[in-house]
Amino acid sequence: MNKKWEFTKIDENKVKEISEKYNIPELLSTILVNRQITNEEQIRVFLNPTRNDFHDPYLMPDIEKAIKRIINAINKKEKVIIYGDYDVDGITSITVLKQFLEQRGLEADYYIPNRLHEGYGLNKQAIESFGQQGYTLMITVDCGISGKEEIDFANELKIDTIITDHHEPLEILPNAVAILNPKRIDSKYPFRELAGVGVVFKLIQALGIELNLDAKEYLKFLDIVCVGTISDIVPLIDENRVIAKLGLKLVEQTKNIGLKSLIKSSGYKTIDSNTISFGIAPRINACGRVGDVQDAIKLFLTPNIVEADKITEKLNQYNKNRQDTEKIIFKEAIEEINKNKLEEKDCIILGGDNWHNGVVGIVASKIAETYYKPTILISFDGEDAKGSGRSIQGFDLHEALCSCSKWLEKYGGHEMAVGLSLKKENFENFKKSFEEIAENLKVTETMPIIYIDKLLTIKDLNIDIIKSLSVLEPFGEANKIPIFAYKNIRIDSIRAISEGKHLKMTLKDENTIIDAIGFGMGDLALEYTIGDKVDIAGTLEINTYNGIEKIQINLKSVMKSY
Repeated sequence: MNKKWEFTKIDENKVKEISEKYNIPELLSTILVNRQITNEEQIRVFLNPTRNDFHDPYLMPDIEKAIKRIINAINKKEKVIIYGDYDVDGITSITVLKQFLEQRGLEADYYIPNRLHEGYGLNKQAIESFGQQGYTLMITVDCGISGKEEIDFANELKIDTIITDHHEPLEILPNAVAILNPKRIDSKYPFRELAGVGVVFKLIQALGIELNLDAKEYLKFLDIVCVGTISDIVPLIDENRVIAKLGLKLVEQTKNIGLKSLIKSSGYKTIDSNTISFGIAPRINACGRVGDVQDAIKLFLTPNIVEADKITEKLNQYNKNRQDTEKIIFKEAIEEINKNKLEEKDCIILGGDNWHNGVVGIVASKIAETYYKPTILISFDGEDAKGSGRSIQGFDLHEALCSCSKWLEKYGGHEMAVGLSLKKENFENFKKSFEEIAENLKVTETMPIIYIDKLLTIKDLNIDIIKSLSVLEPFGEANKIPIFAYKNIRIDSIRAISEGKHLKMTLKDENTIIDAIGFGMGDLALEYTIGDKVDIAGTLEINTYNGIEKIQINLKSVMKSY
């Protein structure tokens, strides 16, 4: 697929000023300037945040109401249930809140709905069981903001509810005791993009302050908060960056037995955002997708290393099962796309009988990336249908679903990812309605854009300079790993590796040889040959082999030089 390169307009004077003032390489100061991190305080917080850089938790809507109600529950030893979600954000949220409350003397239970049978969010059947068991307070984490009817039902059963959530609220808020959500229209909280576990962190931070606790009593949970934040693909800027940057330091020396076991099993030697995103998150999410979500919670809560290792093995098997199922659905979806020429449409909406509902979201993400179109995959189960959608930049999936809501039973999510359920009989009408929205927005005319931070020269290809870029970690949404371009460079060697899947090249500029690898770009080995001049775009890496460090470019795009 063709990709448009868009070069950032660089303020060279500002780059040089910051480089000299802070004694850092110009390549690093270029990235800071490109991301508009230019004044002293911004640079300090971005590169070296401290515990003092968290926002005041008392600015969160309803925080004082929530604190008062929870302290009352602690004092009266009430029966409390934490209602969470089955993804990493929900699981880490439950872990943090449950352990914090228990250390305050309040034994809180938890409930996670079954992804396949109950779906996302609150449901009345579960709440009815809470009433029968005598719970008087329900605290939602990473869910609840759209559960107006369910909260009303809880009120009828004399169960108070505190909602902690980060999803987009509907126009009318539920009738809860307190609703902590930085996305509330009336919110004065300075940062609205916290993950669900980030909102929980603000709650325990406020409780810690109210109870005159030492700051370490809530800061010690930053390793788990960090895992949930990075895994939920929220923008890693502002307070999320403070959480992630400080949290990763705690992850390196985590005292959470389960997390330690999971990291060891994942095989990652360096603790960074990649370790969380590709080593930890998939294994935890696999529990909710194809396994038993209770195992993920048990892993984080167990104090026993033997038990932790046994659970970790189960998570590894769940993840393998998820990968196998994903391959089958992806293959069937691609066949359907090719058969009906769906790549010519403005969006891709597919339905399949008994596609695993816990996996369709991952497959939708792969298809959206492959064809660069908003994609929704639906799993049919009898007369019912459930699915997940993933989007592309500039197309608001949640807004589109709102416009098609008459065909849906339930839906939720945000601009880039959604979940939905509907009756099978309404699938074609929903599909037609959604396709009209995508067609009106002329999605087929959009092209994936690669944003280039800087055009490299030979002097930039220095191992120490490239290592200096590591302070920009953790990378993630809104703080992407920098992409650089190199123009008019000659191919010195080229071949496909891993059964033709990937591309391996060496490139030569004057007497300098540069290694390059292009994952999923094996086909290009047939398009180019030794001696061709190319323009490349990619990320800079240090590849260590047999103790020897070499610069390597991880390719994102290749084109012929003109």
